[in-house]
Amino acid sequence: MSTGHDAGPRNEAAAARAAVERLTALGATLAVAESLTGGLVAAELTAVPGASRAFRGSVTAYATELKRDVLGVDGTLLAERGAVDPDVARAMAAGARRVLGADWGASTTGVAGPDPQDGQPVGTVYVAVSGPGGEDKVRALRLNGGRADIRKESVRSVLALLLGELLGNERAQDTEQNGGT
Repeated sequence: MSTGHDAGPRNEAAAARAAVERLTALGATLAVAESLTGGLVAAELTAVPGASRAFRGSVTAYATELKRDVLGVDGTLLAERGAVDPDVARAMAAGARRVLGADWGASTTGVAGPDPQDGQPVGTVYVAVSGPGGEDKVRALRLNGGRADIRKESVRSVLALLLGELLGNERAQDTEQNGGT
């Protein structure tokens, strides 16, 4: 479990800038599916000059049925586990990629408060990334603070996770091009 204090960009603006720069360098695109962050990830990305070269768009699927009907999250999964679940986060990221035609997808789902949701306490957050080569990564967060703090750290965390995957993907491509060394 991450507490949200991993290595990487120290704030959401730096994380967004680094992610857009890496995506642009790779010639790759990104789509985002957001729940608890309500569009904050997209706002940070679009605040970066030149973001249009990499950022395709986002779906703010706050309501559970939108996760199912727009992003294609399995209805049985949602009914059995609720919207605050690692597999839901994974499916949201993959759905954003598919629906918006991007190379990479990222997602946020969780409980920002003030009340628990789906049996999950406030501060329970899942962020996920889905990549073009089948890379799916989910990070579980247990965050402290008020609603604004939880949402802000969720934005930074999903962008840091994306950046980590983009850097790992680039290293894998370099290894392949250099004969596996």
